[in-house]
Amino acid sequence: MTPPSTDHPYPARWDHIPFYRWWRKSVVGSVDQEKVVARIVEESGCTPRYLFMTMMSAGIAVLGLLLSSPAVVIGAMLISPLMNPILGLGFSLALFDFAELRRSLSALAIGAAAALLFTAFIVLVSPLKAPTAEILARTRPNLFDLLVALFAALAGTFAIIRGRGETIVGVAIATALMPPLAVVGFGLATWNMPILGGALALFVTNFVTIALSAMVMARYYGFGHYLSSQQSWTQTVLLTLVFVVMAVPLAISLSRIAGEAVAVNQIRSFLSDRYGAESRITQLDVNFDRTPLTVRTVVIAPRSRAESNALLQTDLSDRLGRPVALRVDQVLLDPGAGSVEAQRAELQQANEALANDRGRANRVAGLVALAAGVAPDAVTIDRDHQRVTATAAVLPGADLTTYGALEQRAAQSVEDWEVAIIPPLTPLPVIAFADNVDALDAQAQQAVLLSAWAAKRWNSPQLSVPGLPTEALERPSLPQRRALAIAALLKEQGITAIAAPASGQNFRLQIAATMGR
Repeated sequence: MTPPSTDHPYPARWDHIPFYRWWRKSVVGSVDQEKVVARIVEESGCTPRYLFMTMMSAGIAVLGLLLSSPAVVIGAMLISPLMNPILGLGFSLALFDFAELRRSLSALAIGAAAALLFTAFIVLVSPLKAPTAEILARTRPNLFDLLVALFAALAGTFAIIRGRGETIVGVAIATALMPPLAVVGFGLATWNMPILGGALALFVTNFVTIALSAMVMARYYGFGHYLSSQQSWTQTVLLTLVFVVMAVPLAISLSRIAGEAVAVNQIRSFLSDRYGAESRITQLDVNFDRTPLTVRTVVIAPRSRAESNALLQTDLSDRLGRPVALRVDQVLLDPGAGSVEAQRAELQQANEALANDRGRANRVAGLVALAAGVAPDAVTIDRDHQRVTATAAVLPGADLTTYGALEQRAAQSVEDWEVAIIPPLTPLPVIAFADNVDALDAQAQQAVLLSAWAAKRWNSPQLSVPGLPTEALERPSLPQRRALAIAALLKEQGITAIAAPASGQNFRLQIAATMGR
């Protein structure tokens, strides 16, 4: 990193300004810039110690996330060295030192990749793979997350420059970086794209915010004061554009979160008004990801205030201005029931509701496990979205039709649950046409639908259709018309058809090379 110059480019022009004289004497003059730069250069590179401590910090962080233990996550921050290369990046931007910029970016990229792979490995070998509250809390970045990273970066840079408490503020910076990075590893290991994408967005947001905030603080303390006015304006414009670009989507996300909080308050207020002051809402779960909006609640109320669930659902939909699926478990008390009885009834109802939910989820898992030919603990249960998924075992003599029938049978056995049985990778069915016919009969349609179902279960958005023309033709041949009929039906199922070489009278679709699995 280029040593800072002690010469100011415009002394005569600016010395008559009191604030400038104060800044040069009290702010810039109080910092040993050469010592600070030497320390940052020494600590911002990639060393074996840096890699080892980063991986250990990431390992502790992901274990704390899997256990949903904030104390363990905070403990991981105490040993994280991620602050050093990011501050090196910030100071290199302030000084326009591109050699140090590349060095710091390389150290950060290597450390992040090592942490990512290490956390993914821990998740893969761990029996705990369900997303916890600590994991989900780091998948929805918003404007407040940017502010946390901003304040942590300003404090960290100040501590490095002034030599005061840098270890403690390093923990604050690591808090903004290491947990999101560990969640990215979790999303990669479980192939959960929403979690991976949300945590990656949070990590990138915090990383960029910390680096640019470090640059601002470094310039405030006079680092890079010898740069030309053009370079200084370049930094200012770049800083402004980046913060605006990041702040807009984060503000939208914050607005959405605030809107959800308002909706929850509206729902609680609506229920309180309908059941009266003597009632109590003991549980309120709102799922904003489902359509329509799903609301589940437990209400303790006098027997005289009993309400119809259907009427409540209609009125609540009108109140919110959107469709709502409402389920209210009412605990109705007789007149004169005392507070002790009410508390006992509340506890009993909550325990019964929890036991019923767990028992039903376990029964659903057992049925799906039986259909898929796997153990119940190999079934993934998402209670919030009422979805159950299992990867089917290889059954002797079974084809895709068999696995599709097993999924339908399992789905019919459980109500209000979405069942997904992932079949083994087996050849897709043959799609046969009658002689000189380009229309799909019932049997051919069933084969296409079965192929589309398998593609969805294998997470493949595309299927290769033999003979499908790549451009519009005035007079397509018979095989091309048949391929177009198959592609049209696939499109209705949400699957994109891509062209493949023709293979004869009958058709067999193939998983495309861009299979998203």
